[in-house]
Amino acid sequence: MSKIDEYIGEAVQNIRRDREVTKKLLNEIISYLSVDDERHRDVGVVAAKYVETLQRSNEQLVKIAALVHKKSGNDRGLTEEDRAELFDLIKEG
Repeated sequence: MSKIDEYIGEAVQNIRRDREVTKKLLNEIISYLSVDDERHRDVGVVAAKYVETLQRSNEQLVKIAALVHKKSGNDRGLTEEDRAELFDLIKEG
């Protein structure tokens, strides 16, 4: 297994873990909101941030999938730009 494959695996694992935590937190907010509509003022912004986190993780998975697909399509490996983008994704995670 190459170093890039290890990084991709680690990034995907981090994304999945972050998504699980975010989903649990979002479910807790939904339960909290269901008690009273007035609570939307209290936690609406936080809920929006959790949804934004899930959207960002989707984008990260798509980028990783594109990199993996691109890598499998030719034998020359990842370009420097691909590597930089992958490392940026790992840093974000």
